[in-house]
Amino acid sequence: MLKKSTAAFMIVAALLCGSLLTLGVTGYSNVFGQAAGAGLASVLQGGGLQEKESQKLGTALSLIESNYYEKVDRQKLIDGAVNGMMEALGDPYSNYMGKETAEKFEESIEGSFSGIGAEVSSDNGKVVVVSPIKGSPAEKSGIQAKDVILSVNGESLEGVELNAAVNKIRGPKGSKATLKIQRAGSAQPLEFVITRDDVKLETVYATMEKDGIGVIEVTQFSQNTAERFKEELARLEKEGMKGLVLDVRNDPGGVLDVVIEMVEQFVPKGKTIVQVENKNKQRELSTSKGSSKAYPVVVLMNKGSASASEILAGALQQSAGAKLIGENSFGKGTVQTSFEKQLGDGSLLKITIAKWLTPDGTWIHGKGIKPDLAVAQPDYFSVAPINKSTALQYNMNSADVKSAQTMLDGLGYKPGRKDGYFDANTKEAVRKFQSESKLKVTGIIDAKTAEALELALIKVIQDPTHDNQRNRGIEELQKEIKAVSSNK
Repeated sequence: MLKKSTAAFMIVAALLCGSLLTLGVTGYSNVFGQAAGAGLASVLQGGGLQEKESQKLGTALSLIESNYYEKVDRQKLIDGAVNGMMEALGDPYSNYMGKETAEKFEESIEGSFSGIGAEVSSDNGKVVVVSPIKGSPAEKSGIQAKDVILSVNGESLEGVELNAAVNKIRGPKGSKATLKIQRAGSAQPLEFVITRDDVKLETVYATMEKDGIGVIEVTQFSQNTAERFKEELARLEKEGMKGLVLDVRNDPGGVLDVVIEMVEQFVPKGKTIVQVENKNKQRELSTSKGSSKAYPVVVLMNKGSASASEILAGALQQSAGAKLIGENSFGKGTVQTSFEKQLGDGSLLKITIAKWLTPDGTWIHGKGIKPDLAVAQPDYFSVAPINKSTALQYNMNSADVKSAQTMLDGLGYKPGRKDGYFDANTKEAVRKFQSESKLKVTGIIDAKTAEALELALIKVIQDPTHDNQRNRGIEELQKEIKAVSSNK
């Protein structure tokens, strides 16, 4: 594997584009066999522009330099031409990164970076969030998968090339990025003010719950994820684990070899993990060299579970009998590889080279994987932030009031309604919250009260006892363990 293909694209303050399942150039022939590898070599060594094509591009460049009314940056024009070719593919996961962006990508896979901490792709000219990173400023601020970023600090991203959009979002630790977000179900755009910070890329978190239920959360399939996963799995097994909850919610993906190495610890030897199909419709099956576990496994997923996460979910469901719990996954069924050395100037191309299919041959692209048990989170998990520029008070009716009511209800203050009308009961709920939060008791939601509501709600959301999907996963395992015990 090449170093540049050891991680999913991460935003370095919204760094890169697309939930990527990546392969190194050197790994390409290992996926598709010798013939496909030879085909790639011919692309790298030859092909290129035909004489007429070269003449056309050269003439265009010359005409621009000679006639444009201002001085032009030749390198910027060349980069723009390459960007144009990638955009013409109409594939949000194939893209060009200039030298600076490619360097930021390298920083991100070294283990940490500074930014807002989310992953994005480009979809029909729109910058779309694939997933926020666990513990990142983006996650803490309430950014969600499928959110469309409309503007950054007042600058519209409509029609802006993805790398240019990334540069607008990127910034140093401690600086602020004000994002306008369009979210499905919200009539008006939402505003998020996010303070950029260092984002650490620890990818595996494991705990042992009561009754011998182990929980392992995987946030990304990166360089060291398989090794870390094996360590934590072995630790839980040594502690007497009787069942495993494998949590890949908001995991945007990563490296193909890594997810295969992890999955084959649960899939019986010889059974299919994933199928990869190239442009010539040739399929290569990855089969397990491992063995199944004696204990039951459930997988938690949501709309932010993409790419390698979906490979894991599909393989464990179809080849290891695991139960999928949560929401429909993202639906990203293609494989990319990196090309850097060939360009010779530090820039990088990510190109979609294949599609992947589940063990039974299903292509989930654009559709995702349906859970065996659909479990929704409480409504306050996805509540929109409150616009703090206008105070909310009695007799008002707005989306911000609805958000405040949802927050109050989630915090246990029971406004009695969540339809956006600020009635007497809502006012009383606000007064109770202000009193217990040691704020000035007015019954009016000013900026301080709104901020206090949001911070209080974040603590509730981060408390695993309120996590419906996680709790249901544990319950299902407890049932299976009990059933096995009663049959002995």
